[in-house]
Amino acid sequence: QVQLVESGGGLVQPGGSLRLSCAASESIFSTYVMGWYRQAPGKQRELVASISSSGVTNYADSVKSRFTISRDNANFTVYLQMNSLKPEDTAVYYCNARKFRGIYLRALDYWGQGTQVTVSS
Repeated sequence: QVQLVESGGGLVQPGGSLRLSCAASESIFSTYVMGWYRQAPGKQRELVASISSSGVTNYADSVKSRFTISRDNANFTVYLQMNSLKPEDTAVYYCNARKFRGIYLRALDYWGQGTQVTVSS
């Protein structure tokens, strides 16, 4: 069982920056794909960025060149550096840990409770 706790959300003006952190339980953290998702009111939860256990990253087109995901396996933490924030980035951001298990590679997901990011002037 993986437990995730997000922090770093808040209110920021357009063009500003925030860094989100997700602290995970230490058990086999490095074997999980870590990701950040976000959900705005009335919209589906969407993938923002992910990073594999080997450091391969993936970003939504809407955040490429602005956001950077990274992980610190030694401290069991994943980060999302968000720069040049836009009002449309406003959402609850959720940390995700994904592990593939079994012969069918079933994905097991663990979620944090979310942290609010509001971008407004």
